[in-house]
Parts: sequence; C-alpha cells; structure tokens
Amino acid sequence: MLMLMLAQTMEQEGTRDREALERLLIEVAAGEQEALAQLYHRTRTAVYGLALSYVKNAQDAQDVTQDTFVRIWDSAPQYRPQGSPMGWMLTIARNLALMKLREGQRKGELEEEQWNAIPAQAPNISPEDRLLVQKALAALEEQERRVVVLHAVTGLKHREIAALLELPLATVLSKYHRALKKLKLQLEGDGIQ
Repeated sequence: MLMLMLAQTMEQEGTRDREALERLLIEVAAGEQEALAQLYHRTRTAVYGLALSYVKNAQDAQDVTQDTFVRIWDSAPQYRPQGSPMGWMLTIARNLALMKLREGQRKGELEEEQWNAIPAQAPNISPEDRLLVQKALAALEEQERRVVVLHAVTGLKHREIAALLELPLATVLSKYHRALKKLKLQLEGDGIQ
C-alpha cells in the first residue's frame, strides 16, 4: 500500500516535474549555472540510484553521478523536449555507468546500506516510511529493485524503464508486479496494512 501511495503521488507530480525539468534543461543549454544546480538538486537521487545499480560501488556511483551532470552541461544544447527529460538524463547516466564497468572498475554485490541510501534520499517520505521502504526493498532481487526504484522514486514510466534497462516491456512489467507482490507480503508481515 505504501508503494502504491508513493507511485500515485509520483504520477500526480509527474507532469509538473517533466515541465520543470524541461525548463531547467533549456536554461542549462543557455549556460545558466543556477539552472544546473537546481537540476542537480532535483534529480541527483535518481541519477545516483541508477548509477549505483550498475557499478555496485558507492564511490564509483558518485563519480558517474558527477560525470553525468558534467555531460548534461555539455550536451544540454542537443536536448530536444520530445520525450522524458528524466529518461534523457538517466540514459546519459546509464551509458557512463556502463563505460565505467567496461573500463574494468570494481564490481561486486551492492551492499544493503548502499541500496537503502536511495529511498533515504528521496523527498516527501517520512522517516518512518523511509525505514519501511528500505526494509522492503532489501527483500527484492536486483532487477526488481532497479525497476521499482526507477518507477517509484524517479517517476519513470514502464516503457521508459524498459528502454533504459534494455529489457522487453513485458519483462519490466512482470518484474514490477512480482516486486509489488513481494513488497506487499513484506509489509503485511511487519503488521502494516
């Protein structure tokens, strides 16, 4: 129920956020550093979360996040407001994370505290709900967690997630619904209804 409420809230704010992100990207393209700072503040959690899901190392994820915003600064004039501005930024982050992996950087299992840091940085979540979300996310498999975080925390649509993760839409939907069932069982097991 908590994840459903979070998803509904994100959907309502999605249109406003999309317009605001597009405006900020246009301002960044015009060379406005303050717009880049605002863009960073609004999207850093999503960019970091995606980078972390690929490189599985907090330091490397921070590097990819910084590199992503440098690339956004450099590439903003090429951005065309036709699709999802968040999808465009996360595609940059994903490509940089994959490049980092190809460079032979450290790999390994993502530590629970690193995954837990993703929802911990999400705005509009109370500390109590944040603890529940962190515990519930820990019960998911890696790809399920990635899909849920991208949908619930960043507000991406399933189609955008499929394109970003290079998975069939049916796979993303299946993983999302399976994850929701696991989350529901996890939350009900804790006495949360």
